[in-house]
Amino acid sequence: MTLQLGNDTSASVWMFSGQGAQKPQMGLDLLDIPEVRETFTCASDVLGFDVASFIETATEDELNDTAAAQPCMCVLSVAQARALLARGIVPDAVLGFSLGQVSALPIAGMLSDEATFAFVKERARLMAEAANEHPGCMSALLKADEESVQALCEQCGAGDVLVAANFNSPGQIVISGSREAVERAEAAWGEQGKRSSRLATSGAFHSPLMEQAATQLAAVLADMDFSEAAIPLISNVDAQPLAASDAKAQLAAHLTHPVRFDTSVQNLVDAGATEFVELGYGGVLTNLMKRINKEVARVALSDRASFDAYVASKTEGE
Repeated sequence: MTLQLGNDTSASVWMFSGQGAQKPQMGLDLLDIPEVRETFTCASDVLGFDVASFIETATEDELNDTAAAQPCMCVLSVAQARALLARGIVPDAVLGFSLGQVSALPIAGMLSDEATFAFVKERARLMAEAANEHPGCMSALLKADEESVQALCEQCGAGDVLVAANFNSPGQIVISGSREAVERAEAAWGEQGKRSSRLATSGAFHSPLMEQAATQLAAVLADMDFSEAAIPLISNVDAQPLAASDAKAQLAAHLTHPVRFDTSVQNLVDAGATEFVELGYGGVLTNLMKRINKEVARVALSDRASFDAYVASKTEGE
């Protein structure tokens, strides 16, 4: 599908943060914005717990648990987006990183907020269960390219699961698999004089160790209805705009397939994107953008100050 964004001079992409960037008390200074507060209230009703109170009181370990991290990050991201939309600020396309792809669904118009929060609750639960039953971990390899990482996985797998899981940016690829295989790969990478960094995830996401969760999630998705995107949503699986007819298959496959973030960003730049705005928390995707394309504008909205500054930049002179 050929994608063309915006006008001849500017086009904005909203990026939605992934799991791992969450922190206790994140986004609480945004709660006096009506649309943020309303979104948190809606989510709390669907999820069955007070999201704002949980984020305020949870320890880092409690918030890092997959079953909690995914819903909380999704709610914050959607809430920020609803507040921007209410102020007349609309993206030309949306892009999420792993969990962020779920957060992007309602903003693209493919699901309602309520359906999204119900879906992320099930997704998080199933992924947490799979991580407990099939333990594993993830590690970011620096100074990496696809060919060298593929060779490393073949060398160090030794019958265990070990795959490239996230193509983050030029020079950074995340591997995922059994703990033993990842440890062997980290050691071998170090022997080549290269660095790695273990991720704070509770499982081997985007690997065959998530097959159980993917199968169960497909059954959940079978009962869901997706609308065609009113705003293009770029899929992590193939870095192309997601069609409603493909949503169920891709959202299930997403759990066992790699995240093609770098290609997604480059495709958007090629389509005319000139600004990338990260919603959620932590600014991880904004930092990755620096390595993918230094020419485009990059903005991370993590707190009230950054939110207000961005709104002001878009509404001055109106």
